[in-house]
Amino acid sequence: MRKKLLAIAMTVAMVASLAGCGSKANTNTSSNTATPTAAAEGSTETSGSETTPAADKTYKVAMILDSSISDGGWGAACYNAMVSAAEDSGFETLYTDGLTTADFTSSIRSYCDLGIDLIFAPGNQYTDAVKEVAADYPDVKFALLNGTVETENIVSILPDAQQIGYMAGALAGLMTKTGKLGFIGGMELDTTKAKLANYEAGAKAVNPAVEVFSAYAGSFSDSAKGKEIADSMVSMNDVDVMFGDASAVDSGAREALANYTDRFDIGQPSDILATQKSEVVIGSVVTDNATMLKLCMEDLKNGTYGNKTIYGNLSNGSLSVGTFSDKVTDDIKTKYLEYIEQIKDGSFIK
Repeated sequence: MRKKLLAIAMTVAMVASLAGCGSKANTNTSSNTATPTAAAEGSTETSGSETTPAADKTYKVAMILDSSISDGGWGAACYNAMVSAAEDSGFETLYTDGLTTADFTSSIRSYCDLGIDLIFAPGNQYTDAVKEVAADYPDVKFALLNGTVETENIVSILPDAQQIGYMAGALAGLMTKTGKLGFIGGMELDTTKAKLANYEAGAKAVNPAVEVFSAYAGSFSDSAKGKEIADSMVSMNDVDVMFGDASAVDSGAREALANYTDRFDIGQPSDILATQKSEVVIGSVVTDNATMLKLCMEDLKNGTYGNKTIYGNLSNGSLSVGTFSDKVTDDIKTKYLEYIEQIKDGSFIK
């Protein structure tokens, strides 16, 4: 017992110390129903004070993130999805953001040692770390967004990259005036490369004359790199509509596009114009990660977790069209929504 308490104390220290690492990691806890736990004591922020009946288990989900939960893009959307799913499922939430790749494994291990029930890894850049730690902690469950791994304790959550690319490409192809489109990827991940390929295919399906320029930032958090790439694409290639799969890098690109006239961006995975004003964003490809993550939580509570991939697409409502800006005319909206129906029923590109 003494050894176990010592181990917990050491782990708490590890989690708390992440904020002091070179990674600038931030660890936080939010609680819906829980009494204070070792995790809460080791975090920098805790909310919630109701006492949980001893007979009821308080489930906990923790998210690791290499960008920020306030990046206005991928990180924020994934964090909000976790919180939404947790609220519906009665889970306590924790997160650590601002991690470097070198910190992934140690951060996940820390949460496992703290008795977290479910680890949410929002991207396939975490695949190796998840596989390594999951093998050592068979009782901890893992939800790997954009993953391709299925084991007894790893479930992959996989939004349809083909449909996402088609949706963005169709809108970009309809909106471009210069015929030059841009794409920024954070890392050369399989899902990102699939989105790029289908973005180009979707754009050319509605506008065969378009040309697509692409670049990888080598980061999901370097917003300055996003500004640099967007500036370059506009000044060098006359790109007027962009789409990205690069989290905070995309936010940087939008900052750059705001300095030009009639240069636009298509957001993902959240409905950006539903929550903020923008003269640059013309629409969003919305991914409802909360629905898919909630299915993971239900499986965990029902004892049926593992050995599956939960897919998200237009048919099951996990993908949808976001709010349009006033830059998108009614004629273009009508055409675009017709294409969306074709993407949904599989007749868009044969």
